[in-house]
Amino acid sequence: MHKDPESRYLASAGKDGNIHIWDTVKGNVVRSLTGHTASVTSIRWGGEGLIYSGSQDRTVKVWRAEDGVMCRTLTGHAHWINTLALNTDFALRTACFDPSNRCLKPETSEECQKVAEKRYKAALKTTGGERLVSGSDDFTMFMWNPSESKAAIARMTGHQQLVNQVVFSPDTRYIASASFDKSVKLWCGRTGKYIASLRGHVGPVYQVAWSADSRLLVSGSADSTLKVWEMRTRSLYYDLPGHGDDVFTVDWSPEGTKVVSGGKDKVLKLWRQ
Repeated sequence: MHKDPESRYLASAGKDGNIHIWDTVKGNVVRSLTGHTASVTSIRWGGEGLIYSGSQDRTVKVWRAEDGVMCRTLTGHAHWINTLALNTDFALRTACFDPSNRCLKPETSEECQKVAEKRYKAALKTTGGERLVSGSDDFTMFMWNPSESKAAIARMTGHQQLVNQVVFSPDTRYIASASFDKSVKLWCGRTGKYIASLRGHVGPVYQVAWSADSRLLVSGSADSTLKVWEMRTRSLYYDLPGHGDDVFTVDWSPEGTKVVSGGKDKVLKLWRQ
């Protein structure tokens, strides 16, 4: 939004290893990015004009969005890459909507663009640039400065099973990782240093999602429950049973008042804070 108010282009990827850039107005592919040798499992369109892709070929590739040129390949993982996260994800997702100031309602596209740019730059303050974290079947995560270097900033170890998802907190202070080892781990969003483990699930943890104020974290698990964790005490805040089977996906609404969950029981549930 801060670079392109129209936001008309969309990136998709799949088992063929290719990435397609779509014009959502005309409905056609405008560019195809080739280079991966296996399925692309995760893709992120950053705020610096770069696209990041993670693949089962064990690499992360960095592409220039404007012309599709591959800038660099990030290596280090010993198995499939399952998930990617940017420290700017929340700012990019919410653009000119500010959960901490809901009265702010830009009236023109120019005003929206200015607010979105301000919020994006605020997300970069702690690190000075866009940071990327990758999570893998090799039980590890890597933190990267992808626009500048092929070398990882940190190798993040501690999980005993595959890492299914990683997510930066909206304030970029924390990274949360969900793993099949039944735990959620917290890491420093600036350095990648381990902070704490959140334990309570009795099955693999599929996904996690942050509240807009970064105070709470929700996790969904194969044990059929959602759990809400408080960051101040780093302990269980709410236990949310209700699904009849694995909880595959969870998300928190941008304004922070609702959580949605979907499971193997074919049910979507809305939870109000």
